[in-house]
Amino acid sequence: MIKIENLSFKYKEGEYILKDINLEIKQGQSIALVGKNGSGKSTLAKLISGIIKPTKGLVMVDEINTKDKKEYINLRKKIGVVFQNPENQILFNNIDDELSFALKNLELDNQELRINQALKNVKIKKEEIGEIDELSLGQKQRIAIASVLAVNPAYIVLDEPTTMIDGEGKEAVYNIIKGLKEAGYTIIYITNNTEEILLADKILILDEGKIVEQINKSEILDRIEIMKKYNLKLPTAIKLLEELRKNNIDIKPEELTIEAIVKKIIEQVKQWKM
Repeated sequence: MIKIENLSFKYKEGEYILKDINLEIKQGQSIALVGKNGSGKSTLAKLISGIIKPTKGLVMVDEINTKDKKEYINLRKKIGVVFQNPENQILFNNIDDELSFALKNLELDNQELRINQALKNVKIKKEEIGEIDELSLGQKQRIAIASVLAVNPAYIVLDEPTTMIDGEGKEAVYNIIKGLKEAGYTIIYITNNTEEILLADKILILDEGKIVEQINKSEILDRIEIMKKYNLKLPTAIKLLEELRKNNIDIKPEELTIEAIVKKIIEQVKQWKM
């Protein structure tokens, strides 16, 4: 479990970016952090992962206090981070060098097995990859994710991982995240793209440095006005369901996707014709 208590943060000069954050993230949960630019999303991600330290309060990752410098290596084994731009994260041009770097630094065993499993999880065949700098941004992001997965952390922080990649690359990353959820990883997903919030089990809305709302995925349809209040664009699937409700068509798709909604509509139409 990640436990955040009375967390506030500011840089040496300036006002507090985050104020009095209290949050528990349980093992196996997937959390989406959303909010306007400057609301503190990426700062909170860095605090959770231990990249920066709280000004006040604490962040506990299982039994590890992120302020404890002696626990740095253990923290890096527990929690991995994927950033917006993979080119700022990837250090080597050779895929073996890239994926083995953290493993060697953390003195982890079974390195070849770890690398092969990580590449399998992101659907990359090593023999089909030449030099990394020749790959698309989407492929580079998958390699950045693989380098984190090779360590096999319990918690993965994804800080707007699809911002810089195209539609095909986004879809590949979405499928990876779905696979990680099914495998039981705990995922903290920071995004400005509200289409992506449906990947999460719970949505946290940040505004002016505070968590102002927590919405379970199952509650989204009943919390639309809350999302509008904070100027969050509704995911296309939610907008479609909202319009159907306005026209007295209340359907309950198996998943909150356009495909699942269309399937349910077709089933409903067939019933009406009978």
